[in-house]
Amino acid sequence: MKKEKKKSSAKAIVQRVAVIAVFALIALIGLNVLFYPQLSDYINNKNASRAISGYDRAVSSLNRADYGAYLQAARAYNARLYKRNAGVRDAFSAARNDPDRTDEYWSLLNVDNDGMMGYIEIDKIKVKLPIYHGTDDAVLAAGAGHLYGSSLPVGGADTHAVVTAHTGLPSAELFTGLDQLKTGDTFAFHVLGDTYTYRVDRILTVLPDQVDALRIAPGRDYATLVTCTPYGINTHRLLVRGTRIPNPAAPGAGNVQKAPQKLNWFQQILRNIFLAFAGAFEAVVTFFVKIARWVMDLFHIAY
Repeated sequence: MKKEKKKSSAKAIVQRVAVIAVFALIALIGLNVLFYPQLSDYINNKNASRAISGYDRAVSSLNRADYGAYLQAARAYNARLYKRNAGVRDAFSAARNDPDRTDEYWSLLNVDNDGMMGYIEIDKIKVKLPIYHGTDDAVLAAGAGHLYGSSLPVGGADTHAVVTAHTGLPSAELFTGLDQLKTGDTFAFHVLGDTYTYRVDRILTVLPDQVDALRIAPGRDYATLVTCTPYGINTHRLLVRGTRIPNPAAPGAGNVQKAPQKLNWFQQILRNIFLAFAGAFEAVVTFFVKIARWVMDLFHIAY
């Protein structure tokens, strides 16, 4: 009798543990799906930060001759583009798979051979995204894309650079806040270690095939940011154009900078512990995002 009671008790415990485990798994999956946008956006921002840091390292390793060659090639391309007056197409349809794009285009400003030509910074909406060649699906899922047929973002007269990114993706913010920009706000491109600042002077909402506003204007130095609108419907395009202005002075410019202090042994230990926890947290978040995507794909939930 005692043996049977022990077996029955053990079986009951196993059943309870199994039920708790199943409910815990269901709750975990539910939380992953519920918080998928936040987790995925966190991962996307981390990936963007890594890409930008890698780009900055690659640029800093260029010698003066290589820097000059990249910049000269980009400006020569822009000059030919202006003379040809080729024009552009909608970033989210025909232009994304344009067969006319040449190997020369892909090589321009491609410092690290990863397709990244620089990055964009919009302080007002806290956006800092890598800019890649082209506007295909993979590019627009990870950052901003340079619209083929527009000028490369290196400034100068007779240029009009067009950079585009998605709005309203559950997996990433990207250009979701672009509609908050107003005339007078600024944004900047960082290319080859140089900064090109633009002040917003015109905001338009147009149909996808209305691209006249993206044409190069003689003697002008324009840049336009493009995204889909209205939010979640995406029948139109929001165009936020800026005209080039001098770069604003950096905060504290002209002040004597103190040499950075070296960390003592205790501070180094604390820093390493923090980095270890941060790495572990990122790994856990990445794992949860993968689970959430698997569940959403399994049940055909759009994301």
